[in-house]
Amino acid sequence: MKILLSSHFFHPSVGGIEVVSEILAREFARAGHEVKVITQTGADDGTSFPFAVYRRPGAVALLGLVEWCDVFFHNNISLRTAWPLLLRRRPWVVAHHTWIARVDGAIGRRDRLKHFVLRWARNIAVSEALRAEIAAPAVVIGNPYREDLFRQEPGAVRDRDLIFVGRLVHDKGLDLLVQALARLHARGIAPLLTVVGSGPEEPALRELCIRLSLEAQVTFAGTKTGSDLAALLNRHRLIVVPSRWQEPFGLVALEGIACGCVPLVANCGGLPDAVGDAGVTFQHGDVVDAASSIEKLLVGDAALDRYRQAAPSHLAGHTARTVAQQYLRVIEEAVGR
Repeated sequence: MKILLSSHFFHPSVGGIEVVSEILAREFARAGHEVKVITQTGADDGTSFPFAVYRRPGAVALLGLVEWCDVFFHNNISLRTAWPLLLRRRPWVVAHHTWIARVDGAIGRRDRLKHFVLRWARNIAVSEALRAEIAAPAVVIGNPYREDLFRQEPGAVRDRDLIFVGRLVHDKGLDLLVQALARLHARGIAPLLTVVGSGPEEPALRELCIRLSLEAQVTFAGTKTGSDLAALLNRHRLIVVPSRWQEPFGLVALEGIACGCVPLVANCGGLPDAVGDAGVTFQHGDVVDAASSIEKLLVGDAALDRYRQAAPSHLAGHTARTVAQQYLRVIEEAVGR
């Protein structure tokens, strides 16, 4: 098949959608399909791909690409690139990685239009929570992770307890985790936390740690990606995802599992789907429940073993090849094969 893949953000931009789009494009090409990617990411660092990448194509070029393809696949819906389907009828598949809404959760006119046009697409949602919000039938396919990068290192020494990976903004809930540590600290329990990421709230979060007498327990490691992040994950026992925001999936939790961490995540959005039986959930936004869950998990390695034993089967459903094959089945159904 000739697959045209639209990804608003793409390499060298860094983020979850960029990772998933590249994984899928590579796997589609590896399966013998001809793939072309269109993106609004203008930067090009010279990286070579087994498929063509068209950055910010103009109207004529975009129309030509849609005419070329057998199926138009949107990795997140984009009205900016969907309009040629009004002129060139092609099977349309849309994968949903986030909520179709404004940042504050309100539904604007463009969001309503997106929901309306999705009735003409085959839809994929990355979690059950996201499927429930789409105004059209959808199949759930969880996100893939890079198993070549995120894996347990033989002989890794897990000399730290907790790790947080994410932007340092209110929605990610790091302050909730810090407050949970303060509750444990008051009872003489002092797990070590590594904070990976950066963002506008970093100064306030550092000040919070000082105010709560946690500066000796919390290390701000800055932004880490790729092999550096994988190596750091291999040093920790738990990865904590305390998001206030309803995460559509939670790829970072999956990467943590692959590196041998047991995930502790808020029970909201797609996070429960991301961890499955290989992790633990706590009440969304509840500092007391988060502290209690951390304490129970850190009483000894035996408390973590049952979740680590569930990790291989959970991860098997999220390998690049497995996920790509599920996508291709939906795509093939869309083109009538």
